[in-house]
Amino acid sequence: MFSLSARFFWTTALTLALGNGTAWAQTSLLEAVEQGDSAKVRELLSQTQGRQSVNVPDQQGQSPLLRATWLNAIDIAELLVQAGADVNQVDAIADTPYLVAGAQGRLEILRLTLQHGADLRSVNRYRGTALIPAAEHGYVQVVQELLRAGVDPNHVNRLGWTALHEAIVLSDGGPDHQQVVRDLIAGGADVNLPDGQGVRPLTLARQRNQHETAAILEQAGAKP
Repeated sequence: MFSLSARFFWTTALTLALGNGTAWAQTSLLEAVEQGDSAKVRELLSQTQGRQSVNVPDQQGQSPLLRATWLNAIDIAELLVQAGADVNQVDAIADTPYLVAGAQGRLEILRLTLQHGADLRSVNRYRGTALIPAAEHGYVQVVQELLRAGVDPNHVNRLGWTALHEAIVLSDGGPDHQQVVRDLIAGGADVNLPDGQGVRPLTLARQRNQHETAAILEQAGAKP
């Protein structure tokens, strides 16, 4: 398996090897994605050179599908995936369409990536799964989708946090985050797993005066 730097190098090399025609198609495809022009994307993908450029990235390593994901261009993302876009293609900062869809709450595109081979074990530059930032932002449906897909709720990122920790530490403890906590617990989150500083979720919630979240944790057997 290639490292991130090696994959980026070989993807760039592929761009050069494909020649000027595909390079033009690549530029046109990226521009059409940026403009949200689904008709133009469809037209380009009907051509051989357009299909060949579907996974060729820009200078930041962002593929057309990754750009469509950031823009939440659902119809364009569908066209790209149907044409063979790689839902796990890594850019220069370790983002992929799947990971960004989870982190940014792009629910429909997330479902599309899950249907087309999303790597549930893949991690972002913080060594976190898609579930962790989704929990942080309180994206209830995204969290539910990822848990159903089988993402590990107890994965620890390089900050020493799981999805449950981030749903507490990086939130206001409001209704959406309370639901996320419930869903994580139902999905197998360890309510007594300490963070990187040795602090358990219940203590984290109490420190932040998240009384409702603390009550949810207590009912699930959490200890301070």
